[in-house]
Amino acid sequence: MILDDLVAYGADVQEGLERCMGMEDLYLQLVGTVRDEERFEALCRAIEADDLDTAFSLAHALKGVLTNLAITPLADPMVQITELLRARTKTDYTPLLDTIMAEWKRFCAL
Repeated sequence: MILDDLVAYGADVQEGLERCMGMEDLYLQLVGTVRDEERFEALCRAIEADDLDTAFSLAHALKGVLTNLAITPLADPMVQITELLRARTKTDYTPLLDTIMAEWKRFCAL
């Protein structure tokens, strides 16, 4: 994965690099860890089990990673689902989960 791939994907690479003090290698290393992130699937399982406490914890952690790395296409829906889960909103999370999982798969294909 290179910075141009991330820009084309929609990540705010400048913001992510600023958070990594301009260290491109560090930024790319951290971004690369998102591919192997197991919490995406765990989030789906927690919501399917109606375990909103666990789902919130997972979503909140993922939101932190994604927003700090400025992976915007994944961060934006993760922020939305995190806030719904924070309020323990009883709703159909399927559309947001579908968006998140589709974006994660698109990201992993970079």
